[in-house]
Amino acid sequence: MESSVCLAVFSMIATPRVRSRRNTTTHPDLEEVLFTEAQIKRRVHGLAAEIKQVYGEGEFTLVSLINGAVMFTADLMREIDNPVRLDCIRVSSYGANTKSVGAPQIVASLTLDIKNRDVLIIDDILDTGKTLSLVTALALKLNPASLRSCVLLDKKARREVEFEADFVGFEIPDKFVVGYGLDFAERYRNLPCIGVLKRELQQIPA
Repeated sequence: MESSVCLAVFSMIATPRVRSRRNTTTHPDLEEVLFTEAQIKRRVHGLAAEIKQVYGEGEFTLVSLINGAVMFTADLMREIDNPVRLDCIRVSSYGANTKSVGAPQIVASLTLDIKNRDVLIIDDILDTGKTLSLVTALALKLNPASLRSCVLLDKKARREVEFEADFVGFEIPDKFVVGYGLDFAERYRNLPCIGVLKRELQQIPA
């Protein structure tokens, strides 16, 4: 069931659509914009080229950490012409907080068999390293032929466990960011840019 839900979500998001011109005004809840929609698009294209260099023409399996990596995964898939399989893992780590709290927990795991497969784990942001360490450990137990990771954002200042991604979109400072799939209490995921949420808004209203 989880796999079918995963594929349904990505099929809707990854379908190219003719878009109307976006309002370029900065969202009022953002303190600053770190990366515009155009900058993200260019970097995703560049990441796809880097991934292509590693995998060549071969097939590999994408494992997306949802919900945060949904938009990033969908756009990255459109830039890759290799045969790919897609699966999702749902991990809980932030909740309604601005920092990862406690140990992350896997809410829904893989459904595809990745034994002897080349696997690329995709996440929106690498900060403490706890989530990707957990998911990587889980995947390694399933005996993939190879295992790599790709993150859109890397917040090195927040690292608590030793982990480095194989492919990185952008390095960012220790600020709480939203947009392009990243959220605060499930808000702001739909913003086309990535920006810093105003400090006074980093609390759930009573």
